Amino acid sequence: MQSKAQSVDTYMSELPEERKAPMQRLREVFKANLPEGFTEEMNYGMIGYVVPHSIYPKGYHCSPELPLPFVNIASQKNFIAVYHMGIYSDEKLLNWFVEEFPKHSKAKLDMGKSCIRFKKMDQIPYDLIGELLTKMTVNQWIERYDSVYAKGK
Repeated sequence: MQSKAQSVDTYMSELPEERKAPMQRLREVFKANLPEGFTEEMNYGMIGYVVPHSIYPKGYHCSPELPLPFVNIASQKNFIAVYHMGIYSDEKLLNWFVEEFPKHSKAKLDMGKSCIRFKKMDQIPYDLIGELLTKMTVNQWIERYDSVYAKGK
């Protein structure tokens, strides 16, 4: 469910009332914990935290005009999602997250390759998400992205 909002503020204002507080809290967690260098913008119809072209001029290999995506948050039809490319590309980070999750939430982990889904807003483990966000710097993400993408060529 991609939004057509052109700004994060517009995206937030268009959310259903019951989603506004958890999405705002997630934004606050992201802003407080993401390492320096990532910027917030609308990305693929979601709130994205990206590596700007000023740091990584090549941009995203699928669409070089777009900055390199790292993590997104979105209010989907039946859940709030965190899309984290670090856990998608780094098995060690994924394993850490899977092991830590039950220590922070009573909910069963509902996860795809990079997507972490939260169907119950009161069960979002904000502290764990914050810790996850600290685990990879901009430079580490660029190195990881380049090494994984280069392997696929």
